[in-house]
Amino acid sequence: MLKADDGLIRGKPVADGVLEDLAGRIEDFSRDRRPPKLVVIIVGEDPASQVYVGMKVKAAARCGIDSSLIELPASTGQEDLLALLDSLNADEGTDGILVQMPLPRGIDQQTVIERIAPSKDVDGLHPFNLGRIAAGSPRFVPCTPAGIAMLLQAYGVETKGRHAVVVGRSVLVGRPMALLLAAKGPGGDATVTICHSRTSDLGAVVRTADILIAAVGSPRMITGDMVRDGAVVIDVGVNRVDDADSPKGYRLCGDVDFDAARPRASLITPVPGGVGPMTVAMLMRNTYQAARWALGAGHEGA
Repeated sequence: MLKADDGLIRGKPVADGVLEDLAGRIEDFSRDRRPPKLVVIIVGEDPASQVYVGMKVKAAARCGIDSSLIELPASTGQEDLLALLDSLNADEGTDGILVQMPLPRGIDQQTVIERIAPSKDVDGLHPFNLGRIAAGSPRFVPCTPAGIAMLLQAYGVETKGRHAVVVGRSVLVGRPMALLLAAKGPGGDATVTICHSRTSDLGAVVRTADILIAAVGSPRMITGDMVRDGAVVIDVGVNRVDDADSPKGYRLCGDVDFDAARPRASLITPVPGGVGPMTVAMLMRNTYQAARWALGAGHEGA
């Protein structure tokens, strides 16, 4: 169990441990088989997406996963993208497929997600995989919620019997996170409340949280006075805000007002440096598991 003497839950030490462990497993796995193969597709030239894709390709190389980056122009039509996915679904040499979001206008995100074979959906967003989480038998868990669950366990945060409040109801983070926290067993058994843009008196609900997960994409939406004394705060938000003093002209902040919340929280994630590294690490773990299933080696804890 990691200690946070300064009250900060940092993702990098945990993510580094995951990648190091995976590297050893993949080395053993690949002795008499091909290594796991991840294909990442990016459509257009969104700068943030290009940064995220670069991080994923770099992490794959670090742990021995064979990765391929397919860069498509923003003018790519939906049918062309779907045809590419069909070919990758049929390719026995491809274990995991990830389409970097957001997609350009004219391409429906949900249609693209549902075209990826559930067995290769290492992002965990296909309705089949989300449904397995709801049924209590997860296969691929979306990477950010999976990373948060591992962070909580790594830092010794007890969830059993605690009240967890998840602010945000997206299928990317909010809803699967709530399901994981409510599930039976380690890392679960919490009483969970989901809040969103229609929640009446958000502050009153958030103040009841023993564990607060903020994932709304709104800069400093959760103010310091909303945080209960002693709460554990996980901030998923990564928002750009203007900052004339920064060389880049902006800085990153979370959905939680970090400076105001930190004195009240028992543990809190910084932005950046908190959840982000875990998301990438969980993608690598999902890809490894996909390769094991595809080649008949079965599921293995990681």
